[in-house]
Amino acid sequence: MRAIRTASAALLATAAVALSAPAALAAPAEDGTGRNVTSFGFSVTPRTVAPGGTVTLTSDGCEVPSVTVTSGVFDTVTLTEGRPGSATVDADARIGAEYEIAFDCKGERGTTTLTVAPAHTTPPAPLTPHKGVKAGFGGSTGSDALGAAELAAGAALIAGALGTAVVLTRRRAGGRP
Repeated sequence: MRAIRTASAALLATAAVALSAPAALAAPAEDGTGRNVTSFGFSVTPRTVAPGGTVTLTSDGCEVPSVTVTSGVFDTVTLTEGRPGSATVDADARIGAEYEIAFDCKGERGTTTLTVAPAHTTPPAPLTPHKGVKAGFGGSTGSDALGAAELAAGAALIAGALGTAVVLTRRRAGGRP
């Protein structure tokens, strides 16, 4: 039985590695933010912009004096000696589209995406807090104190439960079902 479990685990592990290998080779490594991992750092801020808006492009860790940044949504920008640059997004950029931004450092290419969103012409209206819910008394009588009838009924229920428990325990100990 143990041999079957071991063989099954080995077969599942082999299948997982075999199925994931083509995907790992086909796609560049990503760091969880949608951009691939490179030997140099790069960023686009903000990551979402309106058509005609401006983004700041930065790069660090590239040994050559300039990094070329290209995209289908703005003109090519050259970042010189690690200084940030800016680019103006085309006014006719499609709202809701994601455009790839490519950073090139001596032939090594890193990419990220830029999302185009509609421009906000007016700020959103401030939220007004709502008042609390109008509720009833919270009980049938509107009083927090228990009456004598409720106390007596509760005591009777507790006494009955304890009496039943004692009777059942004695029956079981005496050998009777």
